[in-house]
Amino acid sequence: MGFFEKLKQGLSKTRDDFNNKLSQVFSMGRKIDEEFYEELEETLIQADVGVQTAVELCERLREIEKKQHIREVEPLRGALQEEIVKIIKGSAEGENKNRFLLKGGRLNIILVVGVNGAGKTTTIGKMAAYYHSIGHKVLLAAADTFRAAAIEQLCMWGERAGVDVIRQSSGSDPGAVVFDACKAAASRGTNILIVDTAGRLQNKTNLMEELRKINRIIEREAPQANVEVLLVLDSGTGQNAISQAKLFGEVVPLSGIILTKLDGTAKGGVVIGIANELNLPVKMIGVGEGIDDLREFVAADFAAALFAGDNEEAHNYDTIQEE
Repeated sequence: MGFFEKLKQGLSKTRDDFNNKLSQVFSMGRKIDEEFYEELEETLIQADVGVQTAVELCERLREIEKKQHIREVEPLRGALQEEIVKIIKGSAEGENKNRFLLKGGRLNIILVVGVNGAGKTTTIGKMAAYYHSIGHKVLLAAADTFRAAAIEQLCMWGERAGVDVIRQSSGSDPGAVVFDACKAAASRGTNILIVDTAGRLQNKTNLMEELRKINRIIEREAPQANVEVLLVLDSGTGQNAISQAKLFGEVVPLSGIILTKLDGTAKGGVVIGIANELNLPVKMIGVGEGIDDLREFVAADFAAALFAGDNEEAHNYDTIQEE
């Protein structure tokens, strides 16, 4: 099964729930009135797109209705889909907003943050396997020295992915791990270094200082590196995922989101809210437990899978852009 088919299958709960509710709102022959917009707004909120995004989408449809002199609701369903696609893609930067632009000829460092339980370490292992499988030289850094068994878990994933892990003992200084990893990456000709970090958001002061120290070490030891800071979110947490993103955004400058566990939830609509409210691109998505069930996010394909018919086809899920 190709990744797009897995995506369609993974989004089936979200899609079925969303489309069933939309079908009731956009019933055949229904006239446009205030009750219609109230029901649509409630349906969008229930689909976990968020209150702010639901209100904005309804306002956009009101503008389209007036501009095109629409009297019945059916044409607005297609307009709603188009507006959702615009949000997911990002109107200003288009599809490239959601893609990794790996810098050729230099080290690319990906700092991965997230609360415990979101699937952070597992996601790093899958990410390493993905990039390794398409020919990149990948190295992992076990800088989550706080959580019990985090180092062992990352080493297990590194072994599965065929990628080395730079580690020290539990309780060690995370900065020292990153220092060793930067040195190792330089000596081995690595072009992607993925760093696992601690997820104890409840102590923001310690976490902020830890991440600042890691950043200082990267700036000193790998000044030419291209650095991404990605937040791993469990899609099953729905609107709580947006709250987590806002909190982490106060601690560290995020450059994107990795959304996990889309296969087991009806809350996949949170992608729309994240894209709209936070202006943060979703960079990767996970749709299963397998090592190959994580891929770079393709906005057009996500939208197609969310509204999929049986004949929908993927645009491109296996192209890494490099500058």
